[in-house]
Amino acid sequence: MSDVLSRRTIYAHGTLGLPLAVIGYPLSIWIPAHYSGGLGISLAAVGTILMLARLTDVVTDPLMGELSDRWRTRFGRRKPWLVVGAPLMMLGVYNLFMPSEGAGMVYFLTWLAIFFLGSTMIALPHRAWGAELSPDYHQRSRVTAAREIYVLVGLMVAAAVPMIVEIRADGGSGVAEVFTTLWNDAIGALSGDFEDKQVVDRATLTGPVLTGLAWTVITVLPICALIVLTNVAEPAVATTEKRPTFREGLKLVAKNGPMVRVLIIAVLVYFGESFRNAVSLFFIRDIIGVPTIGAVYFFYFIAGLGAIPFWLWLGRKVGKHIAFLFTLITVAGVSAANLLLDYGDYLVFFLLFVVKGFCFGGLQFLPVAMLADVVDVDSARSGGKRAGTYFAFLGFSEKIAIAFGTGVSLNIVGLLGFDPSGGVSASTEIGVTSLRLVYCLGPVVFYGMALRLIWNYPLTPARHARLRERLERRAEWLAKSKTP
Repeated sequence: MSDVLSRRTIYAHGTLGLPLAVIGYPLSIWIPAHYSGGLGISLAAVGTILMLARLTDVVTDPLMGELSDRWRTRFGRRKPWLVVGAPLMMLGVYNLFMPSEGAGMVYFLTWLAIFFLGSTMIALPHRAWGAELSPDYHQRSRVTAAREIYVLVGLMVAAAVPMIVEIRADGGSGVAEVFTTLWNDAIGALSGDFEDKQVVDRATLTGPVLTGLAWTVITVLPICALIVLTNVAEPAVATTEKRPTFREGLKLVAKNGPMVRVLIIAVLVYFGESFRNAVSLFFIRDIIGVPTIGAVYFFYFIAGLGAIPFWLWLGRKVGKHIAFLFTLITVAGVSAANLLLDYGDYLVFFLLFVVKGFCFGGLQFLPVAMLADVVDVDSARSGGKRAGTYFAFLGFSEKIAIAFGTGVSLNIVGLLGFDPSGGVSASTEIGVTSLRLVYCLGPVVFYGMALRLIWNYPLTPARHARLRERLERRAEWLAKSKTP
């Protein structure tokens, strides 16, 4: 395959990022609120179940990485898993997002686990496939950035659904009324003139929001999967490719210094993000009193989408790891600033939230692009191509960090007395304080731990270029040795 990828290939491959993003937003924001507030499961129990369901990835992620690397069919190594995973994930979304009235903890845990299995069967082979499309340092950034553009579009779609539900709940139906409502909310926030009833009413909208999101995913996922399957070819893998055993592969991964470092950074960053995200709806709705939550997230993701060219440029200019460093410092500062806000500070919160949204693209795609380069270190040492195994480790680390970040966060806030259905008035003082501290300072702590590891990250663009030259010389030597 040519090192120069066409735009069609790059953007067709990225389409799956859209439906995968649509489900990520409600899992972090709306699912905990619905099952704890709407269905009556305690907030701490919801956090524990989310954590337990994610722990199934201890088995599924390494297994999926190994299978998608080793199994070969006439359709390819990665494509068959998309065909199987898409309907399984759709089934999980249907039951998880639209639970019956009597759904309890066993129901919640079961469908979460099925949903996570389906998403793993899609996302992990898809990421590995993207890393194999090109060996070039900057083209990999383009592949990753294209996927993240779809991710951000998917997140905008996911934010638009709650926004539409909220506007219709207020008696509106037109698109223009979205902007009218936002303007009125901002003016009302500045003057302190908006009613508590707006916020309380929105606590009852989690069911309609999740229903709308479920049908969005069920509609879009098969379309995007078909686009990828029919428009993107898998790179050829030689049948003589050297394939270390799984145990040998684990030893190589452990000896791969940049890989270990990327995994530790990913765990710290994703833990900090999920630690905050799990309680963000409660903070935005009950502490700040934002009356149109879906619209706030909609503009958040618009800022993220618009900022992707900037993060690509910065990654080329100073290196991916330094660009990632700037991202974390900015987001940490925004998070800490939220601690100074009180109920009714809608406009200031909105501006800070948009700044964080600007950083979202860099926060999402830069670590993945860094890992794609780390795969070359393994290829130089092992002689094999095992991107699936490496992305399994990243996916596993990401999911475990999110699981524990979400579980710990919801348990802290729930056990200390925050009431998700009654809000501030029904909660203990320490519960409300814990919500503030978890949302505002939690990410700062974990980002700070990651900063030093990023600062002296060893796989710079110059070192990666030398590594690629080594791999290309090896490929040329192998080609000549096979010539009769």
